[in-house]
Amino acid sequence: MPNQNTSLHCTFLLLILHVLLNAAPMRCKSTIEPCSNNGSCNALLGYTLYTDLKVSEVASLFQIDPMALLTANAIDISYPDVEHHILPSKLFLKVPITCSCVDGIRKSVSTHYRTRPSDNLSSIANSIYGGLVSPDQLREANSIADPSVLDVGQNLLVPLPCTCFNESDNSLPSIYLSYVVQPIDTLAAIAARYFTTLTDLMNVNDMGTTTISDGDILAVPIPACASKFPNYASDFGLLVPNGSYTIAAGHCVQCSCGPRDLNLYCVPSSLAVSCSSMQCKSSNLMLGNVTVHQSSSGCKVTSCNYDGFVSDTIITTLSLSLQPRCPGSQHLPPLIPPPTSVTKESVFAIAPSPLLLPSSSSSPLLSSLPSEGTVRTAPESSVMPATGSFPRFSHTNGPDSRIASAAPSLVNPLPLMFTFMLLLIKLMIPVAL
Repeated sequence: MPNQNTSLHCTFLLLILHVLLNAAPMRCKSTIEPCSNNGSCNALLGYTLYTDLKVSEVASLFQIDPMALLTANAIDISYPDVEHHILPSKLFLKVPITCSCVDGIRKSVSTHYRTRPSDNLSSIANSIYGGLVSPDQLREANSIADPSVLDVGQNLLVPLPCTCFNESDNSLPSIYLSYVVQPIDTLAAIAARYFTTLTDLMNVNDMGTTTISDGDILAVPIPACASKFPNYASDFGLLVPNGSYTIAAGHCVQCSCGPRDLNLYCVPSSLAVSCSSMQCKSSNLMLGNVTVHQSSSGCKVTSCNYDGFVSDTIITTLSLSLQPRCPGSQHLPPLIPPPTSVTKESVFAIAPSPLLLPSSSSSPLLSSLPSEGTVRTAPESSVMPATGSFPRFSHTNGPDSRIASAAPSLVNPLPLMFTFMLLLIKLMIPVAL
């Protein structure tokens, strides 16, 4: 009987240990922003393709405009039939979304997914949407009682992570990227990849240490060019991430950000067909044109700028300024052809183009000064690889209202589980003896 009791005790303790090991999986952490108003903002998702997909298929997966997907990734839209181009598996893309305030937190709720015969919540969350949502979040958002039973063709709401943080980082215009941590990532590597600092990433994500885990979702600030359009313009509040561009004014205007500064630069779009006049009043300058006149008092710069889209009309304004030196030619962010293969850079999340701030007269921005009275037209898009990175800013003050949370729990169960394991082992040893 004593041996039988000993065996029963050991069996019981081993059963408890098995339950602890299998019932407490590690939860991934995600940065959540509390909110209290109905306002929304533009945000980005870092998404890795789970299989080969057309541009239009990726756009449909997130219910966004294919053109917005292409421009957010600095892909040249002038390629024939570009929306039907097949993008390779494992390619990293930045997906533009609208970030709303729902139930007191920031999230995107504009994406829906129609289930297929082979789908389950885990495959939808971890494979199709690349870990941007969890199976539990899908279950809760759709009130699914039995997650093992999904009807074919069922329409699922897919809540996606996003943050706004007043569209600024350290008082500078920014758009936030929700980035899913990969197994090989470190916080230092992510900071370096996006040319920010550990301090800024830790402040944004309310982190006490630099420890991150596979599947965590971080908010990464990306500097942006902010427009100054009047509030009655249909594109009021336009914000373009550095190293990318957008198409505005009914496909008539292309507005770019970077790579040399964070000033929004707009020119006629290659898609422009039937558009209102883009000539500045009382001038022979067209949208995007700049003239420079060197004088003893400095350089007189005249430019024809885009000032918003109002009642189907492109608004242009003539800007006059006196600068110490004449600026060099305007550079647009380098555009890339539609990707056909995955490179190391495209797997590790290409960052936007670097800002080259002039530090001396030999700066590329100030070299090759144009002659007096020169009229510069908008440079044509060039098809070349993106260089990938963007500017460093001061990170003295961390952002407010950042909450690092888990989905759905804040507690990492592993330390608690190991404590129970040690306790059980201590109990088992005397019983076995």
